[in-house]
Amino acid sequence: MIIWVASYPKSGNTWVRSIISSLIYTEDGIFDFSSIKKIDQYPQRQFLEYFTQDYNNIHEIKKHWITSQERINLDTKIKFFKTHHLNCKVDNYPFTNKECTRATIYIIRDPRNLIDSISNHFGKSIEDSKKFLLTSKILSPGKEIELKGGNVITYLGSWKEHYRFWTKDNENLLIIKYEDLVKNIHNEIDKIIAFLKNFIDFEVSDIKKESIIKSTSFEALKKFEEDGKFTENVFVKGTNEKVKFFNKGPDNNWEDSLPEDIRRELEAELKDELIELGYL
Repeated sequence: MIIWVASYPKSGNTWVRSIISSLIYTEDGIFDFSSIKKIDQYPQRQFLEYFTQDYNNIHEIKKHWITSQERINLDTKIKFFKTHHLNCKVDNYPFTNKECTRATIYIIRDPRNLIDSISNHFGKSIEDSKKFLLTSKILSPGKEIELKGGNVITYLGSWKEHYRFWTKDNENLLIIKYEDLVKNIHNEIDKIIAFLKNFIDFEVSDIKKESIIKSTSFEALKKFEEDGKFTENVFVKGTNEKVKFFNKGPDNNWEDSLPEDIRRELEAELKDELIELGYL
């Protein structure tokens, strides 16, 4: 059965997966990238190639979301999957269902802080990054989809759709706010541990938790990237230079950089969600 680690891009998914992989796949809690690789991304070609090779056609891929997940679940073991995909239906074909899903950890981040991160990651202007957030979209291989999705078309949706579709009527759901990870990492790790213990057995001690906190800090993960040990960052379009994945992190504060007109538009368009999440 699948435990989804789902989020809109640049919301802290890598941080949470680093914590989970250190909890589940290490004895001492010291993070390394060999453990995070045990959490695959879905959809990827390796999970769909048994059914189709038409990876750029959403109307072909949609027919195989459930069957490919059923195949993944044949051994009945718990598996973690990262996804940026919208938890939606396309022509009555669901992305996932209760039979394939054991639980979901959904990571959310203040969209006002996402603007700068999306601008850096995708090489977009601030205005285009705002449109990216507010507009429903399907990311096609070879174009905007440099999300390490194994070159499979990904239905991302808008930020609002993404949040609503993943959290509405979702059983066994834990919502983690990026800002809470920054403010009180000890509390958030305890929440993740308590949630996961409902579905999987693993050992954890105070020493292991401290090792996880230290080895998965923004500074530690950024050092991995600087040392060339991080493989999820993408190339600047048309160059051999990679975009900094761990760019500003906790220092990214929309109040210092977000243009006033864009702030007002985001707060107007996403008012209900921002209030619901405690961002307004």
